Amino acid sequence: MKKIAIINGPNLNLLGTREPEIYGNQTFESYFERLQMKFPNIELTYFQSNIEGEIINKLHEIGFDFDGIILNAAGYTHTSVSIADAVKSIKTSVIEVHISNVFAREEFRHKSLIAPNCKGVIAGLGLLGYDLAIEVF
Repeated sequence: MKKIAIINGPNLNLLGTREPEIYGNQTFESYFERLQMKFPNIELTYFQSNIEGEIINKLHEIGFDFDGIILNAAGYTHTSVSIADAVKSIKTSVIEVHISNVFAREEFRHKSLIAPNCKGVIAGLGLLGYDLAIEVF
């Protein structure tokens, strides 16, 4: 059975209440339950942290044993050289996912430090981006 991890970064624990006009009104926990039902033949795990070092530690922990990692580093996408280096340092392929269309938002969101080290990037399709990333693996 394939093992795929979803790692979400800062403020994504507030999905469902945070800026619903951008992120929708569904919690990630309820969405994750739907993913598990949709992909019963894939072992899905989920981790969320608002702390950069915890995200790096999780990448190090699973980055050599899993079949894929879906990473929404949120605001760290545009600022964290350390998360970018962690993605570059592991064996497991990573797909960067963003719920919103980062290119239709503030200018600083248009640059990803992580993307050059990823297999691909999915942005602007809402939570559906996670489904599509799972299908890639």
